[in-house]
Amino acid sequence: MIQASTIRQLAEAYLEGTSGFIVDIRVGESNAISILLDDDGATSITQCMALSRHLEGELDREAEDFGLDVSSPGLDQPLQLLRQYEKNIGRGVQLKIRDAGKVEGELVSATEDSISIKTKEKQRIEGRKAKEWVEEEKTYALTELDWTKVQISFKQN
Repeated sequence: MIQASTIRQLAEAYLEGTSGFIVDIRVGESNAISILLDDDGATSITQCMALSRHLEGELDREAEDFGLDVSSPGLDQPLQLLRQYEKNIGRGVQLKIRDAGKVEGELVSATEDSISIKTKEKQRIEGRKAKEWVEEEKTYALTELDWTKVQISFKQN
């Protein structure tokens, strides 16, 4: 069976010096290899095809047959790496907080241990009749989150 660590070494060596990076590698039954490739900019189909071709050339089908799928993480996929969080600073995110529901806001910062988001909600201000928009920055430890997903936004010009 082909080892995920072998695939990771080959892929990372190929991606060295580029803005591409590996998010996840899985090797299933019958050597079905699945790779999630991301990029600090935008991941292109060309990048996925190039990595796939490189790995096809490095692995020997005569020794062990395999299936290979290289793709970018879909918009519905949660963020997994600090590099993905950093890439998405300034974008809207939705957090699923363990045992506490969901929160939405703008990703402000990320570290190995926590992330900060800016939330905006209407709150009643003491001494005023109408509710007003209040922005607040909140920090969450990554250990208290089930997942973080980037929100799709359609801006009108």
